[in-house]
Amino acid sequence: MKALTHDTPSSRAATGLVLAVASASTFGMSGALARGLLDTGWSAGAAVTLRTVIAAVVLLVPGLLALRGRWHLLRDNAGLIAGYGISAVAGAQLCYFYAVTYMQVGVALLLEYTAPVAVVVWLWLRHGQRPSGLTGLGAVLAAAGLVLVLDVVSGADLSTAGVLWALGAMVGAASYFIISADEGNGLPGISLAAGGLLVAGVVLSAAGATGLLPFSASGADAVYDGFTVPWWATVLALGLATAAFAYVTGIEAGRRLGSRLASFVALGEVLAAVVWAWLLLGELPRPVQLGGGLLVLAGVVVVKLGEGRTALGAAPLPEPEPDRGPDLDPDRDQGAVSGRPVA
Repeated sequence: MKALTHDTPSSRAATGLVLAVASASTFGMSGALARGLLDTGWSAGAAVTLRTVIAAVVLLVPGLLALRGRWHLLRDNAGLIAGYGISAVAGAQLCYFYAVTYMQVGVALLLEYTAPVAVVVWLWLRHGQRPSGLTGLGAVLAAAGLVLVLDVVSGADLSTAGVLWALGAMVGAASYFIISADEGNGLPGISLAAGGLLVAGVVLSAAGATGLLPFSASGADAVYDGFTVPWWATVLALGLATAAFAYVTGIEAGRRLGSRLASFVALGEVLAAVVWAWLLLGELPRPVQLGGGLLVLAGVVVVKLGEGRTALGAAPLPEPEPDRGPDLDPDRDQGAVSGRPVA
């Protein structure tokens, strides 16, 4: 029994790390995949809207089945689902795409990926979870690594409008980590992902229909480094892998790791984007970017150490049964203790 109470949280954290890496890796694929469409005349708005709608359609039925008839969860969490879809999904993407119209992609990404710091500050101010010294050191290392990975050390022109849009994307990303990690709402992770993506799909479609988000598409094959792919196959990959799979695994990772650690592990998305750009577009990362990647990984490790033993500590023992007086059944095994392991 003692081993069980110690092993279960460790296994939960290990599973969370695997899910977080899987989510970051597939999220990071989206840019390189989308480039193949954008180069043939697709607008970013059309690509991201189709990606979101496809993911919502794929997850809708599994998300409803996961509720197991508990329809009150949708009613009770309608505001949360709407907020997740508008802020964490649609808002983050819209703000990011508008940011890159005013500034370099690397700078916009760097500002958006200050989200882990925003998560730390939110948990400190809202919930009194003061970060440890190791968490602060990890944040500094990860931030320094991002600067190198995104290769913005040579300097870049900043636009006030671009900075504001990028900070809007940062708020959306931070809300993604915070809402994803909340298990108290009772919603299965896949149900939250399905609902949020559905709301985001409606918002993005409305933005396109009203002209707020430019929409254009092409029937030409998507072109990558040495090969071509039919446009519909690329769109399906964007919807199934970089949205449906990435959001579900990201939510499940957040619920196992907590929003603070999950947000730092998710910095691996930037590293994954560099790797996918190399594999699909032939854009070989520079040595400074590889060094930055090592710094990001070091920062994540230090943040994990700064989390202390909370995630990996012993789970609480079951509450003792109330005293019901002497047991009059001599055949009953009085040494047995039953308990349900923490999920």
